Amino acid sequence: MAVIFVLGFFLDFIEIAVVVVPIVAPILLSDPGANITAVWLGVMIGLNMQTSFLTPPFGFALFYLRGVAPAVVKTVNIYKGVIAFIGLQLLALAVVGYYPALVNYLPNRASLLSDNAPPPRNPKLQSCLEDYVYDRVQTRGDVITTTIANARAIDLSALPQDIQSDLGDAYDDAEAALAALDEAFAAQAAVEAGAGAYRPQLRTVRRIEKDVRDIEAHIDELSQQAAFAKRAGQTDRAEALEIELAELNRARDALQATIPDTWETVYSEFNQLTSAEQRARMTYRRAADGSIEAVAEFLDVLAANDAFFALELELRALDNVIMDTEQPEAEATVSDLTDRFNDLAGANEVRSALSKARRELRDGSIDRDKALEHWADAIAAYEDQTQWRRAAEGTIETGLLAYSAEISDTLGARQQSRFTREQALYIAACNSEHKDVSLNF
Repeated sequence: MAVIFVLGFFLDFIEIAVVVVPIVAPILLSDPGANITAVWLGVMIGLNMQTSFLTPPFGFALFYLRGVAPAVVKTVNIYKGVIAFIGLQLLALAVVGYYPALVNYLPNRASLLSDNAPPPRNPKLQSCLEDYVYDRVQTRGDVITTTIANARAIDLSALPQDIQSDLGDAYDDAEAALAALDEAFAAQAAVEAGAGAYRPQLRTVRRIEKDVRDIEAHIDELSQQAAFAKRAGQTDRAEALEIELAELNRARDALQATIPDTWETVYSEFNQLTSAEQRARMTYRRAADGSIEAVAEFLDVLAANDAFFALELELRALDNVIMDTEQPEAEATVSDLTDRFNDLAGANEVRSALSKARRELRDGSIDRDKALEHWADAIAAYEDQTQWRRAAEGTIETGLLAYSAEISDTLGARQQSRFTREQALYIAACNSEHKDVSLNF
């Protein structure tokens, strides 16, 4: 920032952008220790370059004012007059530098509330999403626990065993997610507590290691030159290079010796803390996803009930189509009904039986009797589904809807198609602050 400000005395903003930004931006954005975002960096550089319009001797605004000001106004008076405005620019630069959220919040908000908002499963948003869920759990934890208990109390005996098992697993996952969430934030607190003493050591050691790598790269280069000099018979040059290599090796060894003896232990202990946090977060995410997936899928099945029941007459009349109509028409009718069942959630068994019937009606291999057998299987599957679908329309559906309403925007937030407005605003604010990821490197 200081270099850009000084360059503004002599260059216009376009030249500064062309010369400085390609050098500075990649370095800062690739360094995890820099802890910045591209939007914030761009705004900081833009604010800084604005001062180039005001700073003498080549500020454009100064020339414009000189051109319209009366002769009584001296150039030196103009230079003095812009000092206050330059100060305001630098104050704005300091404020934006100290409060990155002033820059980052609006783009984040616009992005998360737009029609093209990233999905809740976006990896970059998981930390802030988990902060949101944790805050909600702190205030509504009793309600969520009660909701899970109420869902467990629902009588599911009328449903197929596999659906009962899936729903039971969802309730287990919800309870496991609550426990894993607490564990994840406890692990995060442990990492934050240990980071204070670990960060200075990390920076010191990484700086030493970088210097060692630079020396080793130089050693490799000189080693190649020394080998070439020997092959070329340049004895004096080879001896000089060998002396320089010996000095570099001593310098490298001396640098390596400055790494604290306790570093490996300190690194291992802190790495265990960060690994524990990552494991807890992954455990939470798997359990949180499982807490809503089976419930949402079953509610989709029940939402298709009206369409499912509306196909009964066509399905029952299909035996006449199979036995009495011409092959092309029979195959087309069965195929059409198969596709319509395929579009309905939970109707796979009916669709599968009809698909087998359709294959028996293909031209060249038609077997109406086998097709009729598969149709009978479809009728049996339909009647079985009709029974438990109707049984689930009352208390079961109501209970699952209550469970979904409470869980979907907390533990099940990752399974949403998009963020709610409340979630988007929270995550936009959370993600506006710079995150220090240097401890992970």
